[in-house]
Amino acid sequence: MSETRIVVDDLSGPQIARFLAEHVRQMRSLTPPESTHALDLDALRRPDVTFWSAREGDAVVGCGAIKRLDARHAELKSMRTAPTRTRSGIASRLLGHILTETERLGFTRLSLETGAADFFRPARKLYEKFGFDYCDPFADYRPDPNSVFMTKAL
Repeated sequence: MSETRIVVDDLSGPQIARFLAEHVRQMRSLTPPESTHALDLDALRRPDVTFWSAREGDAVVGCGAIKRLDARHAELKSMRTAPTRTRSGIASRLLGHILTETERLGFTRLSLETGAADFFRPARKLYEKFGFDYCDPFADYRPDPNSVFMTKAL
């Protein structure tokens, strides 16, 4: 197995396009349409988003992004680990990298929305481990029984 590299990704390659299409498809299969907040490729290419991919050789094994909400507050988006690599440490390495970079970029708070269903329990546990606390909806989100909101001061 080759070394895992985490890089800012311009979202132009076919591997990341396939990886993200699978992410959006999976989120839509698990969550009602009005509660699915996964960003598609075009939304992730906006200038207020920074996107990272975790790669081993040419293979994408994980990804994550931040979306700028204001000068000090960003939102964590598109966290995903390849299904064949879950529980291998990819998500922890990626989240640690994103937290460091988010703080380096001058943000003082990082918030996120994730699912409330059992499928998302490992993600919620990961965020708790990294110091995220549960919070009320933020930005344009509204209370939703299918969503959980978390935030962390940086």
